[in-house]
Amino acid sequence: MSQRVRVMLVDDDDLLRSGLRAILSSDDAIEVVDEAENGRLAVQRARHHRPDVVLMDVRMPDLDGIGATSELLKAAPDTKVIILTTFEIDEYILGALRAGASGFLLKRSSPEQLIAAIHTVAHGDALLSPSVTRRLIERVAAHPILSRAPDPRLTELTPREREVLELIAQGLSNAEIAEVLTLERTTIKTHVQRVLAKLGARNRIEVVIAAYEWGLVSPGNPPHSAARGVHLDPPA
Repeated sequence: MSQRVRVMLVDDDDLLRSGLRAILSSDDAIEVVDEAENGRLAVQRARHHRPDVVLMDVRMPDLDGIGATSELLKAAPDTKVIILTTFEIDEYILGALRAGASGFLLKRSSPEQLIAAIHTVAHGDALLSPSVTRRLIERVAAHPILSRAPDPRLTELTPREREVLELIAQGLSNAEIAEVLTLERTTIKTHVQRVLAKLGARNRIEVVIAAYEWGLVSPGNPPHSAARGVHLDPPA
């Protein structure tokens, strides 16, 4: 990735795109390289510009944000997509994340939150606002699509990595996992990276979804999940 984070703005609202561009121009480490007013154009232009991060609206003509995310990541797999929307609705959350989005941010988020989100995702972390995170885990836990047979990728995990996987799925941060397992944070970070690599997951969000769908974590009361809420990807 280049020194500056290259960003594409995708929204059918011209005024909103202008506002986003103005906000992002305040950060010297971010460069807006292109814009698109619908999902179809976004996919075409991403092939050419190869942005690091795409801010993607959900409801757009021709091709909506979820469909565009799926197609765009096939054309430019190294690009990260943040879904930016006014709708905090379950179907959008799951649809976007299953399509490969790295984050889901509400349009009412502050400029500071938006800029921080871009840098978070650009550095390989996943991002969800706390309220969206809770809804995601509740929805997936309540309506899992259980696999009929264990996923063969699970056999590649060591017992410790399997333990880390289950704790990730409960929404624990690296620091919290380190505390539970009485290990150094750097050790946990290494385990997390290996779990993601072995499962072929883009980020921790995909690990959460997979763990519930595989039945590794029950929808009941995860033993280590804190009542204060969960955070999928704070800095290690």
